[in-house]
Amino acid sequence: MNQTANQTRRSRREVLQKLGAGFGGLALSTLLHEDAVASKGIHDLSQRSPGVKPRAISVIQLFMHGGPSQVDLLDPKPMLNQYHGKTPPDSVVDDENRTKYLFGTPFKFRKYGENGVEFSDRLPNIAKHADKIAVIRSMFTEHRNHEQAIWMAQTGLITPGRPTLGAWSAYGLGTVNQNLPAYIVLPDPAGQSVDGVRNWSNGWLPPVYQGTPFRSEGTPVLNLNPKHMQIEQVRQSKLDLLRSINARHKVNHPHELELDARISNLELAARMQLTATDAMDISQETAVTQKAYGLEDKVTLSYGKRCLMARRLVERGVRFVQILMSGQPWDTHSDNVKNTSSCCQRTDGPIGALLQDLEQRGLLDSTLVLWGGEFGRTPGAELRGGKVSMGSEGRDHHPYGFSVWMAGGGVQGGQTYGETDDFGYRSVVNRTKMSDYHATILHLLGLDHEDLVHEKNGRDEKLTDVYDARVIRELVS
Repeated sequence: MNQTANQTRRSRREVLQKLGAGFGGLALSTLLHEDAVASKGIHDLSQRSPGVKPRAISVIQLFMHGGPSQVDLLDPKPMLNQYHGKTPPDSVVDDENRTKYLFGTPFKFRKYGENGVEFSDRLPNIAKHADKIAVIRSMFTEHRNHEQAIWMAQTGLITPGRPTLGAWSAYGLGTVNQNLPAYIVLPDPAGQSVDGVRNWSNGWLPPVYQGTPFRSEGTPVLNLNPKHMQIEQVRQSKLDLLRSINARHKVNHPHELELDARISNLELAARMQLTATDAMDISQETAVTQKAYGLEDKVTLSYGKRCLMARRLVERGVRFVQILMSGQPWDTHSDNVKNTSSCCQRTDGPIGALLQDLEQRGLLDSTLVLWGGEFGRTPGAELRGGKVSMGSEGRDHHPYGFSVWMAGGGVQGGQTYGETDDFGYRSVVNRTKMSDYHATILHLLGLDHEDLVHEKNGRDEKLTDVYDARVIRELVS
């Protein structure tokens, strides 16, 4: 493209961005995207049919930043407790020499549900739904640093700048509700999660597929409401006038697909002024529902509120909802018992309520719920800074074998899949890499991980990249 054409495009871009300010200054990446033209047409959020009948039509991702401890929560290891305080055998020795002795768990495990799936006593409310949950105990990943492991868990590679699972879902399926974004993020109001906005990045997919953060306190989206209230008839007349001007402009530019997409997204911004606030208004819920989610308890209030908002969003047709925690609270390098218990106290009750609420409303069968972090924790005790007395031990990062779980949305619940060794160190049976996990999630959404591609620099990019990924059929009902 020559220089004159580039200047023309920049000029049009600037004009349309200024037009967007007329809708209350809503500057969301999902609404203004720069790569709207593709070989197959306009990139937008219109609902699209997947290749096969989907088992799930929406996803709620409960991402646990920091890496929860598998041996304390989901993968009981009696042998680990038997050897507590002893030097690890050669088969499970720590390659960074940070764990000095094996570290058993004080938490008690018991069997739940018809098939006796074992959960820790730190997860009593989640455990009540054992028959709906499939626990994958054989996960492994490729890096022990947080950022690289997060990129692998969210985008499929240990390199930054790629689209997240949520962005791929929006790209492949669009959304049911054209008045809300396809991919909504509910960050922790206490602070940003590790790796910030890259947790919901569109990468090199068109920006319309990036996650849109909604606040759980105050106005859901900043600058969403106009500064001056208008009579609805006046507001609608202004929108009609703008549509008329846009239509006349399009007559003179009949093949400008990018222009069509931008106009469509600016109109979505206007529609969101009404629907976003309603979707996030939990005051419409009964007192019984609010209590079930823990909104009366300051410990569970924040996470419970966001779980309730997630249910309201999928109920309204949002494709992908992501709930994040501030910082990396599951990163228990010290006081593992205390800090793991604290994370569970904040999240277990609200998540249990979410699963119950989804089921009662007939939404669980079509909503895939995902729980897990970027990796797990070591079976050995981490003693940073020298000798530490028994009882205040921590656990280090552990990529070699850890646990996640999924529920609803076509998942065959009431089971554990895969195994780690006797000490919970390495994945040894039905080893599950991240690309297998991602392929299975896409399959439940009706998408083939091999076919869901986006051309970039002459190469068909995909979530599972070059990995020989497989759908875990045993997890599908």
